[in-house]
Amino acid sequence: MGGVITGFGVIATIIVTGYVIGRRRSLGVHGREVLTKLSFDVASPALLFTTLSKADLSVVVSTPLLVTALSTFVVAGTFVAVGAVRRWSVGRTTIGALCASYVNAGNLGIPIAMYVLGDATLIAPVLLFQQLVMTPIALTVIDLSRPDTRPSLIRRLTSPFRNPIVIGSLSGVLVSATGWRLPGPVVEPLSLLGGMAVPAVLLAFGISLPGSQLPGRGEERGPVLLSVALKSFAQPVVAWAIAAGVFRLSGPALFAAVVTSALPAAQNLFTYASRYQTATVLARESILLSTLLAPPVLMTVAALLG
Repeated sequence: MGGVITGFGVIATIIVTGYVIGRRRSLGVHGREVLTKLSFDVASPALLFTTLSKADLSVVVSTPLLVTALSTFVVAGTFVAVGAVRRWSVGRTTIGALCASYVNAGNLGIPIAMYVLGDATLIAPVLLFQQLVMTPIALTVIDLSRPDTRPSLIRRLTSPFRNPIVIGSLSGVLVSATGWRLPGPVVEPLSLLGGMAVPAVLLAFGISLPGSQLPGRGEERGPVLLSVALKSFAQPVVAWAIAAGVFRLSGPALFAAVVTSALPAAQNLFTYASRYQTATVLARESILLSTLLAPPVLMTVAALLG
């Protein structure tokens, strides 16, 4: 389980660095906001473009993707159903549903897939599904539900294509699908910009922690605990049931499906919440708690199925 320890150690180190920066106010009062905008508008689109432009799109049509998609819809749908009954806002419900189902496939999923599963490409279906399906849908819902906007029909139809994250993802897929080979002078600057995405997200997350109360104790207690329970416990169980019961997977294939679903909520969800100024506390606390719970959950999965 060295990959689990290494991956979480890297993340913890950068978050703690952000926490120290926040405590000392080294970046001023707007440091977190600047890092969030830098990641959302510049670095993350560049990272997604360079990553997806080299992706093997054939993994989109695969059994692991179906397991991922179905388990995601089950847990996200559960959160949405509860949110509808409790009459939570659209933004709050959307962010909560993402925290309940959107796994950290990038900076945690890749090293864990490499060191625990022995094949980094096993995380590709999850990464593609989240960037090509979940992100465009969720950000479009949040964008169109904002009270300060009254979108026209044209705005509603074109909303996904004006979002930097979606633009970067779809552009990368277009390059991959056409087989284009981009020249070095184009790829290198984008790679450098994309390299800022993960550190910027983690630093912004750490900066937000000073002065915050312990997670799960404030007014967002209900949504936080629900999203964490769904993410950390329900999603791996649902993925196992679908993989083993519906698709009859076993051995390494079943193990891989459950491990990827047991990853914690992705840190970039905090970027989305901050950028749209909705449910930031819910996102921060859900990510923190699911990340803390992930090591014992992953070790349990390894003990049972590995």
